[in-house]
Amino acid sequence: MRSSEIIKRIVITQDAVSLIEKENKITFVVDIRATKRDIKRAVEELYGVKVQKVNTLITPRGEKKAYVKLAPEYKAADLAVELGIL
Repeated sequence: MRSSEIIKRIVITQDAVSLIEKENKITFVVDIRATKRDIKRAVEELYGVKVQKVNTLITPRGEKKAYVKLAPEYKAADLAVELGIL
């Protein structure tokens, strides 16, 4: 599975923006078949950052949501500005 197929879209909600600011995390909706390792690789390849940790969950709508914590040397806020979120 290619990196561009794994990441479907970025989640832009008040809670997601709060995570960017407080916990250095960015939230994505990803392919349901993607593993945490796949998601980590895709984010690192697509956005040129280092990922520290990935947590996932399946939403009630049947989508897979990934909370991606960036390594301390990278700022989620900087990536969010680059992606046009903030």
